Amino acid sequence: MKPNVWVVVHPKGWAVRHENTDRVARTFETQKEAINYGRDMARREGVEFIIQGKDGAIRDRDSHGNDPFPPRG
Repeated sequence: MKPNVWVVVHPKGWAVRHENTDRVARTFETQKEAINYGRDMARREGVEFIIQGKDGAIRDRDSHGNDPFPPRG
């Protein structure tokens, strides 16, 4: 199973990284730039995309992979 992609606060602004790693894939000055890069990365890898807010709480998430429990309808 591939690790999810996160957008997190970073001393240089915002960073995109894989889940359970300290190493960042890339840093950005704005959260919007990090979100665009991270969303593309998650789509290519077919994994969950998670965005943290400035306070560290999860702000948004989006699934780009296999969702084992899709909603009915």
